[in-house]
Amino acid sequence: MGAKANVADAADDRDFTLTRVYDVPARVLFEACSKPEHVRQWFEPEGWPITLCEIDFRVGGRYRFAMTGPSGEQNTPFGGTYLEIVPNRKIVYDDAFATPGAETMVMAMLFEERGGKTTLTFHTRFGSAAMKKEHISLGFEQGTNSGLDQLAAVATRLNTRGA
Repeated sequence: MGAKANVADAADDRDFTLTRVYDVPARVLFEACSKPEHVRQWFEPEGWPITLCEIDFRVGGRYRFAMTGPSGEQNTPFGGTYLEIVPNRKIVYDDAFATPGAETMVMAMLFEERGGKTTLTFHTRFGSAAMKKEHISLGFEQGTNSGLDQLAAVATRLNTRGA
């Protein structure tokens, strides 16, 4: 479950995509990605727990997260607006740090189920090439992969409970 497969970035230097296959139905994975009680268990790099998790999961609804690091330092809160939601198929949202003038990225989570397994494509379109370069240099890929690793465990628990 959750086997890693990086998809080559598009020619545009603002895009970043990861793809994973999870051994759960799309509805279970979608639930793990849409309800705060589940999101707070996986949406962070390991060692940086979510200490603020507010989600108004509807198109036009907003979310806000903050994480606390291993030394107790809290990162700048970040969040955005849900732009598109197709149950069990797609979640699209924008995302930015809660600082004046912060650049925005748009993230899309695409769920494709086949034979009881779900391929999750996690695509990020950064606001600029410089924004992508900065995020990648700060560990964006490793942090995202860490979160997606933890998502596998959350989805497995939900599936076992019959979610």
